[in-house]
Amino acid sequence: MSATFPKIQARPDYVDEVYKMLLDAISDGTLAPGTRLTQEEIAEQMQVSRSPVIQAIRILKKDGFVQDAPGRGVLVAPLDAESIGHLYEIRGSLDALAARLAAKRHFKVDPKLISDGRRAAQGEDVKAMIDADMAFHHAIYRATGNPLLEQNAQTYWVHLRRAMGAVLQSSAQQRKSIWDEHEAIAEAIASGDSARAAELTELHTTRARENLISRLDEYFSDTRQTA
Repeated sequence: MSATFPKIQARPDYVDEVYKMLLDAISDGTLAPGTRLTQEEIAEQMQVSRSPVIQAIRILKKDGFVQDAPGRGVLVAPLDAESIGHLYEIRGSLDALAARLAAKRHFKVDPKLISDGRRAAQGEDVKAMIDADMAFHHAIYRATGNPLLEQNAQTYWVHLRRAMGAVLQSSAQQRKSIWDEHEAIAEAIASGDSARAAELTELHTTRARENLISRLDEYFSDTRQTA
């Protein structure tokens, strides 16, 4: 296992921290698909007992991020392009609804979310890029006034983070275009143009889906060649 984890600060229950740390590493590609997870090594690096590690891995397995491999223990699960495509179909509908509802309220997206996103896109920190993207969209979910929308969105975002992490090593120009689209969506929402906001959001989601599927195909091709 190539990932290195920091020590977790003393607390009565470490399961959530261990789970989040492992999920972040899986999402940003530090723990690549097929990586074997060693409970003892993880526990030693984080300086916790094996119990929270075992529980965290059990939750990751239930959520589909890791899987048993006969004779090899527990491995990070492979990415599934078809499943990612299905998630994006759901995301497209929910995000368009969120944009429409937020526009009815003339919600103004904090400009700092966009500037922070553009800054992250210029760097090499994949986790920062994912976090910035999520922050933008979750701000819109919260602006709808419908808490159920954000709760449902959480279900697919936890998996979409993995796909984003696998493919965000794209060109700087492509990263810039994502935030150009975000800014256009924000402007439509602020102006109260719900139809335009929904249209731009659906287009943004469709482009993201097509780009991710294409890059996942490239990723799988490169993986097979180097295996």
